[in-house]
Formats: sequence, structure tokens, C-alpha cells
Amino acid sequence: MKVLLIGSGGREHALAVALNRDPELEELHVAPGNPGIAQIALCHAIDSDDNFQVVALAQELGVDLVVIGPEKPLVNGLADELRKADFAVFGPSALAAKLEGSKDFAKQVMHDAGVPTARSFTCTTKAEIIAALDAFGAPYVVKHDGLAAGKGVVVTDDRQLALDHAYLSPRVVIEEYLDGPEVSLFGISDGTTILAMQPAQDFKRALDGDLGPNTGGMGAYSPLPWAPADIVEQTWIQVLKPTIAEMKARDTPFIGLLYAGLALTKQGIRVIEFNARFGDPETQVLLPRLITPLATLLYQAATGSLKNSPDLAWSPDAAVTVVLAAEGYPSAPKVGDPITGVESVEGAEVFQAGTTLKDQVLHSSGGRVLAVTGVGSSLETARSKAYEAIAKIGLRGSYYRRDIALTASLSSKVREN
Repeated sequence: MKVLLIGSGGREHALAVALNRDPELEELHVAPGNPGIAQIALCHAIDSDDNFQVVALAQELGVDLVVIGPEKPLVNGLADELRKADFAVFGPSALAAKLEGSKDFAKQVMHDAGVPTARSFTCTTKAEIIAALDAFGAPYVVKHDGLAAGKGVVVTDDRQLALDHAYLSPRVVIEEYLDGPEVSLFGISDGTTILAMQPAQDFKRALDGDLGPNTGGMGAYSPLPWAPADIVEQTWIQVLKPTIAEMKARDTPFIGLLYAGLALTKQGIRVIEFNARFGDPETQVLLPRLITPLATLLYQAATGSLKNSPDLAWSPDAAVTVVLAAEGYPSAPKVGDPITGVESVEGAEVFQAGTTLKDQVLHSSGGRVLAVTGVGSSLETARSKAYEAIAKIGLRGSYYRRDIALTASLSSKVREN
């Protein structure tokens, strides 16, 4: 099988590594890729936001499958253009990708599908915003309606901060605050059938103790020893299956990766948000644990044949990912500094995200620069490997959270003893 993967981040690096493990894979091409991906795949320097360039590349290469990593090309209709050109595509149409591209649309779908979620108001005027904040009270949850690279959501007790954030967007969704821990659970769908993956938990706040501004994600871990034993089954029943059925009923079948961000409240599962692609950094802990061959699985989804696929197989090992962020991230990340020590890392996987080569030296080029993943027989072991590895990497002014999976690791250790 010849596969073209679209994207250039840490998520795509993890996808490339997993795709390469599939014995059915013959060639892996990535556009545009990054220096880390270039070590394991053939990279093509095109603009992945230009649908014409991507379709032309797929035609030139004669690929069997196109996997679209980032959300922007999906919302911009890349999957539609590729399907018009008769390619098998893992990624939803522009209409289906509105599940991520519009918080208001996602709420409508959840309402019609009977999917449990927070009560909300969609607001387009200052008066509506003030009324919605008054209705729910603090903590205030304000979400920009469109794509915002993981930084369009504010959860705060500060009313003025909530107002300021709401006024930045012409349309916002304001909703009730959901108590309880948050979980990410993905489903792989062919438009009719959806297979649930294992859960993961990511850390959105920039600083230890869940302090600081919201980010695209500072780390993640899987599995979740504290989660309900039936969380996968219940999420499939209450969230994944009805959402896929509703999208099909709307004549906009969802083919690709449905990301369900969940809150485990006292009242049960509630959906916080949907995304239309693999999450970052959850992908960096889930795919190292996945035993099922990925290229074959995604091809089955792209060609409507998931009903013939067996249940997904998982390693019992744990995985922990820690993100190395550039100085100033997320508001004003500093880029262009050399990165040292990546080549000296052993016993962990370094997924490159915001990196570039200058005179054959690795430099930072984005806010989230690297994601370092440790895998081990326990969360404690996996966590130790990740932190030992990231400590060897140097980037001026960079930082990372020191508490990724800490509480879960300690709790798991206590139970084992």
C-alpha cells in the first residue's frame, strides 16, 4: 500500500511511525512533513492548505490512501477534492468537519442525536453574551465558534476575562461548566461503523497544577487506571455511535477520526467538544500502544469496510508524553533557536512538531516544539522514561510541565503495592 499523509506536526510524526509498522505499507509519503518525519518517510515540500497542490501530488505519486492530519485542510474541503479525484481518503468532508469547525454546529448535532453535553447558548451580540454569562454563572466557559488551534476556549472565574474573550469573536458558544475529570476518546469511522479507541487524558494548561493559559496540549498519558471500567463501551453507546448515525442521517457521513472530549461528571459522561482528526498530544500516547496495523485500519475506514475489521488490539503497556514548549508559548512563542540533545535520547520516542533544519542543525519553528513519549509496563516507568529523555534536550527559554501523569502514576503505584 502506498500512503500519503498530510501534515507536519507531532501528531503526523506519530502517525508516520505507526503507519510504518504496518507490513502492508510499501511507501509512505508525507506533505510537507518535518525534519523528524523526513528520517522515516519521503517528504514533499508543498502547501498542505492548497487543495490543488495536494491533489496534484497524490495523482503524481499514485497513492492508494490519503490520510489528512490537521483540521484546517479538512474544514477547507481537502477530503472532498481528493474524493472527486477518486482517492480513498481518511478524513471527513468539509460539511462533516464542521463538527470541529463550528462549536454551534456540533451542539446542534449532539442535540439531535441525543448525545449528552453541557447546556449552552450561541451568542452573536453583547447583550446575548451578558445574558448567557448571567444564566450560568462562574466558572464561565466561553468558546469561539470557529477553529482556534486549541486556544479558542476560556474557562475562568473572572467575568471580565470571560467578556473580553467573548468579544473577540463574532459568534461564541457559552455553556455551563462541567465538573469532573476530562478524557479524550477517539473513534475511527467509515461513515456507518465506528470503532472506539482507548481513552487518554491530556493537559491543556501551560503550567504545573493546571495553572496558566490554555494551550494546544502540554502532555498526555494512556491508559487511565482511574477511569470507569466501561468508559469505552459507554462512550461508544452514548456518544460515538449516535453521532455517526446522525451525521449519516443528515447525508453528511463522517469518515475519519471522531475525537470526543469528555467530562466524567457526577451525572455521567458529557461531551465537551468534538474534533474531526487525531488529537495532539493524545495521538503520541495512543498510537505507540496500538497493535492493530494502522495503514490497513485507516484504509478500511476510507473504503467503507470497517464492519469486516476485528476489535482493535492494544498493548498493556502505558505511555506518557511530555511536550517541550518554546519560550513565550502560547501567546508569543519565540522561534529560530537551535535544539540540542535530540540525537542523544534513548529509551523514548521524540516526535518533532515545531522544528526546522538550518545548515543541518535542528531549530525551533513553532510553539510546541517536541513531544517526548515514554512507554513502559506501568505509568511510573513510562513517565520516568519520558522525563529522563526530555531532560537531555536543550532549547533556550523552553519549558515543560513536570506533573504530566503524576497523580495517576502515584495512585496506580499505591494500588499495585
